[in-house]
Amino acid sequence: MLSASTTVKPALDKDGADALYPAVKHTVIEDIYAFAIGCSFVVLGIIFLKSAGLVTGGVAGIALLVSYVVPLPVGVLFMLINIPFFLFAWPAMGRRFMVKTVIVNLVIMALASIAPLMFTLSDVNPIFAALFGGTIIGMGILALARHSAGAGGTGVLALYLQKTKGINAGKTQMLCDALILSVSILVLNWQQVGLSLLSAAAMSGVMLGFHRPERYIGR
Repeated sequence: MLSASTTVKPALDKDGADALYPAVKHTVIEDIYAFAIGCSFVVLGIIFLKSAGLVTGGVAGIALLVSYVVPLPVGVLFMLINIPFFLFAWPAMGRRFMVKTVIVNLVIMALASIAPLMFTLSDVNPIFAALFGGTIIGMGILALARHSAGAGGTGVLALYLQKTKGINAGKTQMLCDALILSVSILVLNWQQVGLSLLSAAAMSGVMLGFHRPERYIGR
């Protein structure tokens, strides 16, 4: 008979997951839907930041920063910058993750290319652009991560360290973002750098606060 002070621990399987609620693999349709939402969010965030002349963390920030110096579309730069990380993704995260990440990047490049034909942003408050852009990119990356994919770049590194070393992906992302923002000082003015820092904080905050694999049982 259990006393009032007895703590009942949930049954765990061999992987440490709750045995009462075993992880269920996502279906192909669920993956496709998540990729569509995640990629759309990432591209939308990039568009808002680009319209305000800002950058953010991760590979999106690198692509934006380079786009202010090199006359190439952000979507193309996003894909090109990610190529070295694709080579790292296979041994680090597995073939399945790498294939999904390559698909995601192709979709992001395509969406970023056709988005200007669908709508334009002519007057956006820079503070709103920073907060909304960073947050929506973070939500997009989160949707992709929940379905064993990534936007590539520093996100792959962050997810790898979380998987192998238990280091929170948000913390790793913050360190990478700090390096990107430090370099942005060479291209942007101080106001833009400050707002870009706000954007990076918003994006990393989403990952730090909501990317908790131990609380999520889907695969």
